[in-house]
Amino acid sequence: MNDIEQALALIGRGADEIIKVEELTERLKQGRSLRIKAGFDPTAPDLHLGHTVLLNKMRQFQDLGHTVIFLIGDFTGMIGDPTGKNATRKPLTPEDVKVNAETYAEQVYKVLDRDKTELRFNNEWFGQMGAADMIRLASRHTVARMLERDDFAKRYAAQQPIAIHEFMYPLVQGYDSVALKADVELGGTDQKFNLLMGRMLQEHYGQPPQVVLTMPLLEGLDGVNKMSKSLGNYIGINEPAIDIVTKAMKIGDELMWRWFELLSFDVSLEELATLAADVANGTQNPRDVKLRLARELAARFHGAAAAEQAIAGWHAVVRGQGDTSLLPLDEIQVSDEGLRLPALLTAARLTQSNSEANRKIRERAVRIDSQVVEDAQQTFQAGFEGVLQIGKRNFARVRLVA
Repeated sequence: MNDIEQALALIGRGADEIIKVEELTERLKQGRSLRIKAGFDPTAPDLHLGHTVLLNKMRQFQDLGHTVIFLIGDFTGMIGDPTGKNATRKPLTPEDVKVNAETYAEQVYKVLDRDKTELRFNNEWFGQMGAADMIRLASRHTVARMLERDDFAKRYAAQQPIAIHEFMYPLVQGYDSVALKADVELGGTDQKFNLLMGRMLQEHYGQPPQVVLTMPLLEGLDGVNKMSKSLGNYIGINEPAIDIVTKAMKIGDELMWRWFELLSFDVSLEELATLAADVANGTQNPRDVKLRLARELAARFHGAAAAEQAIAGWHAVVRGQGDTSLLPLDEIQVSDEGLRLPALLTAARLTQSNSEANRKIRERAVRIDSQVVEDAQQTFQAGFEGVLQIGKRNFARVRLVA
């Protein structure tokens, strides 16, 4: 493959759609540094692996010699992104935006090259706009076209309220591309309408329309739902290395391949295909492949030494090899009566209910410090500390405190 073909192959890795590939090819042939934009509304202070799907793609563009723009939507965050919502989203306060934005800025350079990144805030230009400017921007689109957007259409059909300011969100996001003269904008598949708005507005303002690249939404630990803090199925990039490793090792084998494609820098698609074939024919243990992914993720956010320490902690529980004190400690408050084993397992979030805990105990699936425990009536008092385990994947190091 020539250089352009290699670049397109890397850019296309894991991508859901590129609009339009021929336009991207032409811009790559120009040999200049393209301006790659991705916007993030500071809706929460911490980033998780789902966010890094876009960050990883931005880093790949940087490795190809292009400039990426990490745009923090401090202005759009105060509108509230209606994407995927069945009700009007509560806008963030300026104080929320400030705190979350500062935390974002600290985290993104764990993935992005600081020297090739423009960190921008869209209040830079929207803060200078007056009411007349906003009215002119609103005139660039129609209500009928806005109602073509899936979430708006569903809410309108269900006679659910749509606030006027929500129609502004796609326009405002689209205008960001005009202000930044973006060559390419990245976003999740759920952002396609907004990204195409950027193309339309750029043409209106006499700019070449940006190429749109959409990335899939990463499924969380449950393998079903989009990774989300509200669902608790996420891995935060600021979590301790041991938490990243232990959580990553809990994902299903099928999900592992998707995570490799979207999150790994170290494993090429060719090697990934070889690993998948080896697992399928039984010459490679999927656990060892998953451990490779967990190590890479922990090392990316915490360094190689911390990653190896985390792997050692995981081995200490799963294989009975090493020091379990490396595992994170979860303190659980108890009364003078203490906690019976089923309640302890539930409090440690290893089971959903006491009845599930009792079933696991009867199945001899529960261990404490590597020893099988069968007495569901056993009670633990303040001062107890140990590693609880159900099966091979679910474990927690706990200490009971009064």
